[in-house]
Amino acid sequence: MTAPPALDAVVIGRNEGARLIACLESMRDDVRRMIYVDSGSEDGSVEAARALGAEVVELDPARPFTAARARNAGLARLDGTTDFVQLVDGDCALRRGWIAAASRYLRDNPQTAVVCGRRRERHPEASLYNRLCDAEWDTPIGPARACGGDALMRLGALRAVGGYRDDLIAGEEPELCVRLRQAGWVVYRLDHEMTWHDAAMTRFPQWWRRAWRAGHAFAEGAALHGAPPERHWVTETRRALIWGLVLPVAVLLGAVIWPGALVLLLIYPAQVLRLAARKRISRAGWEQALFSVLGKFAEAFGVVDYWQKRLRGQHGRIIEYK
Repeated sequence: MTAPPALDAVVIGRNEGARLIACLESMRDDVRRMIYVDSGSEDGSVEAARALGAEVVELDPARPFTAARARNAGLARLDGTTDFVQLVDGDCALRRGWIAAASRYLRDNPQTAVVCGRRRERHPEASLYNRLCDAEWDTPIGPARACGGDALMRLGALRAVGGYRDDLIAGEEPELCVRLRQAGWVVYRLDHEMTWHDAAMTRFPQWWRRAWRAGHAFAEGAALHGAPPERHWVTETRRALIWGLVLPVAVLLGAVIWPGALVLLLIYPAQVLRLAARKRISRAGWEQALFSVLGKFAEAFGVVDYWQKRLRGQHGRIIEYK
């Protein structure tokens, strides 16, 4: 009889508090080892993780913190006996039955390197911004181009492509998935509950910084893998620049010559209406449409921020919204 795969977990976090405790408690009966990688927490996270039986890795603050660097540090603690590794962000908790379903899928599908499932927002009722996150997690089932921070992965496949890129401050999982798919591996999303996520976003500036970070990720991803046939995040980068920078600047410059050009700004409410119509003009549809359009401005700033730093030979630091 074939032995079950050896399965460990790598959790990353920074000042997650009670969320980290819930994360570790949700998995400790389903995995062999829990590796917690901490990025300079000051809220007792390290002590709490040790108390729950996790092996703790504390990153050296002399180097910039990134989620990719933290995940690589956790993966480096795993040895040749590990078959599968569950990657989890410290603000998430695994759902009951996920580990069994995901590990069974990887075992039965040897060409699949990454399997992910349904991520849900724990408190969508707490704020508009949490509801927007919950809608964002509703992604198609089946073969996928990328996963998020929570996924069960085949450790051998991760190591074969060199793991995560330590220097990426955002978008590290999609970039990893590009390289895995290029190497012939499959990324797959199951129709199975995977994690509860706690965005804890209650203020507009938090949402804005998160959208800014997305724009930065789009720009850097396109710079790395934007060439055909991949065209990684080229469309997203282009949309951010057109809607968030080129159109408004062109209209405002045109208004200097002819003030009536300002009427062209009505294209933005028209776009909100068009996007909301796809959702049958529901409350959720209006919210998602409005913030999708507003988000293009923040994303454009993120794109510009990336290229500005790159042209100056600088490297951006992690963009946190909590």
